[in-house]
Amino acid sequence: MSSSADNRIDPRDWMLLGLLSVLWGGSFFFNGVILRELPPLTLVLLRVALGAAILLPLLRTYKIALPKGWAGWAPFFAMGLFNNVLPFSLIVFGQTYITSGLASILNATTPLFAVVIMAVAGEEKAQPRRIAGVVAGVIGVAVLHGDALGIESRQGIGILLCLAGAFSYGLAALVSRRLPSRVPPLGTATFQMMASAAMMAVVAGVVERPWLLPMPHPTTWLAVLGLAALSTALAYIVFFQILQRSGATNVMLVTLLIPVTAILLGYLVLGEPISPREVIGALMIASALLLIDGRMLTWFRR
Repeated sequence: MSSSADNRIDPRDWMLLGLLSVLWGGSFFFNGVILRELPPLTLVLLRVALGAAILLPLLRTYKIALPKGWAGWAPFFAMGLFNNVLPFSLIVFGQTYITSGLASILNATTPLFAVVIMAVAGEEKAQPRRIAGVVAGVIGVAVLHGDALGIESRQGIGILLCLAGAFSYGLAALVSRRLPSRVPPLGTATFQMMASAAMMAVVAGVVERPWLLPMPHPTTWLAVLGLAALSTALAYIVFFQILQRSGATNVMLVTLLIPVTAILLGYLVLGEPISPREVIGALMIASALLLIDGRMLTWFRR
C-alpha cells in the first residue's frame, strides 16, 4: 500500500476527498430517512448487499479475479468487519438516539482514534502535535456531550455508539495496511463489500428477520438505493483510490469534511435542529484534526 512520503495528501486527491465527503456525508441523511421504516441491522444489510451487487459486474468488465481460498479472502473479511459491519451498525443504532448531524460530527473523531491506534501498533510515531490534537479532539467531544453525562441518557447512548463506530474506523485504518497492494481499488471495494454482506446476512437474519418486515414506502427504497449506490459503492471506489495513493491516516481526514454535508442535509431535508453546542464542538474537533494533520503549522512558519 503506497502513500505519500511526507504524510501529506497528494494534490490530485483533494478533489476526490471533497467528493468522498459529500458521498459519505449523504449516508447520514439516507440513514435518517430509512430508519423511519426499517430497523438498523436490516438497513446495514441492504447497504452492503446492494453495494456489492452494484460493484460485482464491474469486476468482469475490468477482468479482476476473485480472491482464492480463505487466505485470499481473510484480509477483506477483516476490512469488512472493521470498516463496514461494526461501524455501520454502531452508527446507525446511534442515529436512533441522536440526529444525523451530531452523528456525523462524532464520526469526525475517526482520525483521533487512528492516530492512537497507529502509534500503539508501532505503525506511526506519536508526534507531539498529534498527541495535542487527540487531547483537543477529546475536549471537543466532551463539549458535544453537553449535559448527557450518563449512559442512561438517550443522547449519551447515541454518542457512545457513534464513538465506538469511529473507533472501529480507526482500527480499519490499521487493517488497511495489510490489504494486498496488487489488488486495484475497485477489487478491494468489491471484495470487502461482499464479505460484509455475508456477515450482515447472518447477523440481520438472526436478530431482525427482515423477510417478515412490511414492505417499505417507495421513498425509503430510493434512500436505500442512494445509500448503496452513492454512499457505499461509489464512495468506496473513491476511498480506496485515495488510500492507495495518500495512505490510511490521511484518507481518514475526510471525516473533517463530512459533518458539514450531513448537518446541512439534516437541517434542510429532515428538519433537524442545529444547536450552538454542536457548532462549537464541531469547530473544536476540526481544529484538532488540523493540528494532527500539521499543514496549518507549516503555513504559519512560512
